[in-house]
Amino acid sequence: MGRLHTHNHGKSHSIRPIELKKPSWVTQTPEEIEQLIIKYANDGLKQSQIGVKLRDQHAIPLVKPIIKKSISQVLEENNLQGDLPEDLNNIVMKAVNLQKHLKDNKSDNRNRRSLELIEAKVHRISTHYKKEGKIPETWKYKSVVAKLE
Repeated sequence: MGRLHTHNHGKSHSIRPIELKKPSWVTQTPEEIEQLIIKYANDGLKQSQIGVKLRDQHAIPLVKPIIKKSISQVLEENNLQGDLPEDLNNIVMKAVNLQKHLKDNKSDNRNRRSLELIEAKVHRISTHYKKEGKIPETWKYKSVVAKLE
């Protein structure tokens, strides 16, 4: 899949495991894996960081085939989910950091354009999450409000 606002094709990516079944080398039970997810979430890690930690430290390539639930479903069941989805929160934080940069560097036109593109992504992703019901219908991205968060 290509990138949204560039001409690159984006062919470089990691390859997921071929078979969606429990690997033979995973010795943990599904309950132990859920407890690890809850422990890491309580430590302040985000969903993607939890997945990387499980992959690198515990040799668990994918959680879903083993426990029949995704990391986000486990976090929702235990009320550890953040108020915004992780990808939307990351893009909002990227926009906030770029606004801080543009405040100091007023003549940086290239990054002014990239801020417009990032804000377009925020609006597009937010409409998706509003349709899914993951954020309230009244949620709206405003650059002034985002600076305060």
